[in-house]
Amino acid sequence: MFDGSFRAPIERLVRPVGMLLRRTGMSPDHITIIGVLVSFGAAWAIGAGALRGGLLLVILAAVPDMLDGALAKAQNSASQRGAFFDSVMDRVTDSVLMGGVAWYLISGDHPHEAILPVAVMGVSSLISYERAKAESLGLTAKGGLMERAERIIVLCFGLLFDSILVPVLWVMLVLTVVTAVQRFFKVWAQAEVSGIVQARRDKRQVRRVTRQSSRANRRSLSVTARQRRRSRNG
Repeated sequence: MFDGSFRAPIERLVRPVGMLLRRTGMSPDHITIIGVLVSFGAAWAIGAGALRGGLLLVILAAVPDMLDGALAKAQNSASQRGAFFDSVMDRVTDSVLMGGVAWYLISGDHPHEAILPVAVMGVSSLISYERAKAESLGLTAKGGLMERAERIIVLCFGLLFDSILVPVLWVMLVLTVVTAVQRFFKVWAQAEVSGIVQARRDKRQVRRVTRQSSRANRRSLSVTARQRRRSRNG
């Protein structure tokens, strides 16, 4: 949701920063790795109970995630390998942060609540898989109520107030499940339309082949008839 609405304004905002970073000689992958390392620090702080410190580090870890793309565009070095690396590191960051939250909850009075961040991470992985599989089939699966940006924002809100972290995780889990269902039906509808279109194409191809075969048969019969007439006349 936020990704579709605010990506373009944010890219315009960070474009000058990307131009400045180009002078440092750093690559977009270096920026991405810095963000991942900061996320490890955030997970450690959250697990140790320093939720506000973890919140600050989560925000800092999100900054490189915006700047690596700006640097890639400034250097004109955007590539499939870079996009793949960035996407994989996003999944690593998400797993590490949710692991830190689970660690914190295990240390509390109700350790069974640690299943919440694990469940959120599991459904988030399903959302990512739906998009990846859809794109491999030539379809799209973007959008939904709780994409990655929304999950980070909601997590930050939960870290700001200790008492509401667990309720926030419940809300995040429910909305993440809703997003997975939304994407499933979005792809399902596209695949149905795609199947109809493909069936029509197959029918047209069959008709085309049939017409060509009929023409070839008529030409063959015509040639055979002429040969017979010539043989009789001869």
